[in-house]
Amino acid sequence: MVNMKRFFGTILLLHLVSTMIAQGVVSVSPVSATLGDQGVIVTLTLDAASAPPGSVMPNSVTIGPRIGKSISRNNQYVYATFDFIHMIAGTYNAVIIFPGPPPDTTKVWFTLSACFTVTDTLGLPWTIPGTNVPVCYDTVNVIPCPADSSALFFGQYNGTTPSYQDNGDGTVTDLLTGLMWQQDPGAKKTYMEARSGADTLTLGGYHDWRLPSIKELYSLIEFSGVDPSVPNGTPLSLLTPFIDTNYFVFHYGDTTAGERIIDAQYWSTSEYVGITMNRDHSVFGVNFADGRIKSYPQTMGSSDNKLFTQYVRGNTNYGINSFTNNGDSTITDHQTNLMWLVDDCGYGMNWPDALSWVQTKNVQNYLGYDDWRLPTTKELESIVDYTRSPSTTNSPAINPLFHCTSITNEAGQPDYPCYWTCTTHDNYIAAGRSGAYVAFGRAMGYMNGSWQDVHGAGAQRSDPKQGDTSDYPQGHGPQGDAIRILNYVRCVRTISYPAGINTITPGDLNLNITPNPVKDYMKISFTLLKRSDLTVECLTLTGQSVYRSDLGNLSAGNHEIILQLFAKLGVYFIRVTSDQRSVVKKVIIL
Repeated sequence: MVNMKRFFGTILLLHLVSTMIAQGVVSVSPVSATLGDQGVIVTLTLDAASAPPGSVMPNSVTIGPRIGKSISRNNQYVYATFDFIHMIAGTYNAVIIFPGPPPDTTKVWFTLSACFTVTDTLGLPWTIPGTNVPVCYDTVNVIPCPADSSALFFGQYNGTTPSYQDNGDGTVTDLLTGLMWQQDPGAKKTYMEARSGADTLTLGGYHDWRLPSIKELYSLIEFSGVDPSVPNGTPLSLLTPFIDTNYFVFHYGDTTAGERIIDAQYWSTSEYVGITMNRDHSVFGVNFADGRIKSYPQTMGSSDNKLFTQYVRGNTNYGINSFTNNGDSTITDHQTNLMWLVDDCGYGMNWPDALSWVQTKNVQNYLGYDDWRLPTTKELESIVDYTRSPSTTNSPAINPLFHCTSITNEAGQPDYPCYWTCTTHDNYIAAGRSGAYVAFGRAMGYMNGSWQDVHGAGAQRSDPKQGDTSDYPQGHGPQGDAIRILNYVRCVRTISYPAGINTITPGDLNLNITPNPVKDYMKISFTLLKRSDLTVECLTLTGQSVYRSDLGNLSAGNHEIILQLFAKLGVYFIRVTSDQRSVVKKVIIL
């Protein structure tokens, strides 16, 4: 067993020394620092009534896993200097340990819980789950996935397969995003009920539930679903929703109450900054029955609109981008590990041509890369900026670092395009005839005799992969959705595997981490074939080291360490490095 005191410094001393006597720290100043700050002088004020005599110096002062240096004392005030590096952002306890009065060897410790916050300006990277489309399509039917990049319909990327864990307490953990979800959405709620309901929800022993953002909510969508587009009365057993019903409770619309089968929309917190249907203050939501994002009105006539609600907790950075313009016509999103083209294709094209256009870029080795692709729906939606719209910011719903070609929409207004994804939107009647796209300008429809924004900039809809838009002079569907067949293209590529993270070789070090997911502590076990120096690190998804401990020189044989990480919820990598090997395993922190 590795020496625990050496591994954690004094952070776990509280767990190992049962004879300590607890006293109080009254306050800490300052109360926060930024990850990476060094040389921060922290003043800790002791309870004057219980403080040891002024001549007694502390054995140690710690804030979370960091050990203070240059410790000094002036009566009830204790001073220590801290370097907030190689740790994880979060809120920590402050602990001062004093020697007991002689001849008593009992240590006396003073503590103040959750008093100091270390923030991370970058935030926790987040993983975009795949679309879970198990097959490839031509313009209508399922086809064998093309292996030759010159073949028609090559480039239908699926992404990382979604992975969930049923926690057995009414919650489900997404093992890719680190988000924990309410399993059963329950009865439909008004928007205000959905917003306030999170404050009173206690589920799985947690009290920090929230209504998800549209990006968080959309992370659950799976395009293995099939758009019903069927009349009421169709047996629901024949339908497949756009959410994994092996883990989540799902209900189609209640046709006995006058609803449509597709009335399975869910609220998010993302209110549309514009106006839909010329009058409505609306909120973006996901329809897990028909596989779309639309902006739904808060009221329907004289009544409040009611939709489903799926509360979430954890990884509050999910959906927050961190863009860098690389100065070479590309933009990197450090949070998703994706590289995008600054410019779009400049003109509209149908879906087969969009796939082919991307491959022409790869043949050209465009900007030095030959692995560009048409993004999935989830990837493309990840770069939508829901604080922007043509009617409020005179811009597309995307960060201004990106360039979007201007168009004139169906109403004759200056506007911005919709963009194709590689994702087919399967339909119960029309099979794979439609491709999914995201609207970065107004999502137009023909209602009440005029063209208008019916679903909001940032909507995800689908239309025929090829054809003639003139065949739909007044759109299609109950809101007269404008049919967009000639959409634009913005290429994306996945940046090579995160820097500093090595490929795992089976059997190396026999590394094992339990439990996983982890709530408080994880046990890391490994085998050394010969004596070696050993280091344990915690890395973010982009390879940023946020915790490091050098365990020193360990003997050959089996070893176990218990690691307590004061981390934000999410996905991390644990890297164990010996003189011979560096092995990595992914962990989920709940």
